[in-house]
Amino acid sequence: MPDRLSILVFAYHNVGYECLDMLIRRGENIVGVFTHEDNPKEEIWFRSVAALARAHGIPVHTPGSVNTPVWTAAIRDLRPDIIFSFYYRNIIKEEILNLPRLGAFNMHGSLLPKYRGRVPINWAVLNGERETGATLHHMAKRADAGDIVDQEAVPIGPDDTAFDVFNKVTVAARKVLERQIDAIKAGTAPRMRQNESQATSFGGRKPEDGRIDWTQSAERIYNLIRAVTHPYPGAFTDFNGQRLFIWQAKPLGRGEGRPGTVLSIDPLRVATGNGSLEITRYQWEGDHEESAADVTHDLRAGAILGKGIITKNTDEPQRREGRKET
Repeated sequence: MPDRLSILVFAYHNVGYECLDMLIRRGENIVGVFTHEDNPKEEIWFRSVAALARAHGIPVHTPGSVNTPVWTAAIRDLRPDIIFSFYYRNIIKEEILNLPRLGAFNMHGSLLPKYRGRVPINWAVLNGERETGATLHHMAKRADAGDIVDQEAVPIGPDDTAFDVFNKVTVAARKVLERQIDAIKAGTAPRMRQNESQATSFGGRKPEDGRIDWTQSAERIYNLIRAVTHPYPGAFTDFNGQRLFIWQAKPLGRGEGRPGTVLSIDPLRVATGNGSLEITRYQWEGDHEESAADVTHDLRAGAILGKGIITKNTDEPQRREGRKET
């Protein structure tokens, strides 16, 4: 086996940063890094893959698409032995995936075959899962469907937010890569076929998907809140033409009344389709975030949330969950 195999990395976000950092610390021969320009409309709370690569003298490329003839030819000229994709957000065409002689590998933020697709961690929290993880797999034409190399599971606690879980998955991703990098370089990476009967797939999420449906159960709404709370766009409802973001809450088993009805002010409790929700931190759009214990809001018992739906100015910068973060 050659001592200096050429590795080409496609990466973004914290998983991309950690996995690239691991390769750099091992002294691997990284011939280039493809990443994304940060979106000015997105809250950039994660570490910069581009900055890490440049700090170590690695060429950085940020094309809108690598699937053009020009970029395909440029990648072919790099003669990579291995391609890695660590939370790179765009699909890489099969022609490029077939270039490296030792294969192309992707790190996905779920225990495949469950939660294929976009923002898998947010979906797992939203669906009340108690476990997820990181999966390293061979890349194939169909996204997230290639043979599995290795997986590392992480627990999802009942109070974990998507941010909490993302941090756990980031650690797990680095562990998986550390375990398998030598086998990949030797051309002996495991291949475990995914069980298609257990596969689930989910699409991307938009800020508007954070709108609360008060007819759902308190548990379901609670899961939505913790799936999209900081640093994501947030769960929200409307009242009298104003948007109210709910950043933190807890489900309660008791509660009667029309869904969305404010049942009490101290604590701030709202009826749902099944049970009630106690709101602990909230924010009126354009105002600062507050603790509901401060009781400085304009809500009163009997008020009904979810009324007076408004349309946001689409030209205004909004935080997003992003596109493909696998």
